[in-house]
Amino acid sequence: MPSFDKQEIIEWIKEWGTSFIIAIALAMFIRTFIVELYMVEGPSMTPTLINGERLVVNKFIYRFQKPVKGEVVIFRYPKDPSRDFIKRVIATEGDTIEIRDGRVYVNGQQLSEGYIREKTRGSYPLSTVPEGTVFVMGDNRNNSEDSRFADVGFVPLHLFKGKAILVFWPVGNFKMLH
Repeated sequence: MPSFDKQEIIEWIKEWGTSFIIAIALAMFIRTFIVELYMVEGPSMTPTLINGERLVVNKFIYRFQKPVKGEVVIFRYPKDPSRDFIKRVIATEGDTIEIRDGRVYVNGQQLSEGYIREKTRGSYPLSTVPEGTVFVMGDNRNNSEDSRFADVGFVPLHLFKGKAILVFWPVGNFKMLH
């Protein structure tokens, strides 16, 4: 059996301790500024995202660009910033938005939305998205609390946490989000 002197054990502990601290600091940096894992809660994004799925979210992207129409995004709920919402960007600042006859219109053009299963119930009056905000909706339009409701409304850009880029769990549901 090999014997170790006290100095070798101290050096070994220092090396492993330093490596451990660096690994923790790097993981915290990545989680804070680059990517984060999220779990889908609720049915508002069905069929694109299913309750319980796990996502990888790019937190870095919105430091350099604004959200783009069609992106699936995570943002802090305006009425309770401790909660996160997952929705799709439908219109961005300066766009007009209207919902009538079960269809969504952006800048007067009907959206082609292959990701929804049924027509949107209700209506939303012709409105212009204010500067510094976006209009978001869930893909399960008839079961989604989104920009159509006063407690969400036009979402300020400073509440955005990131862009959902892929589903990684359960493994059978693995997919990139566009």
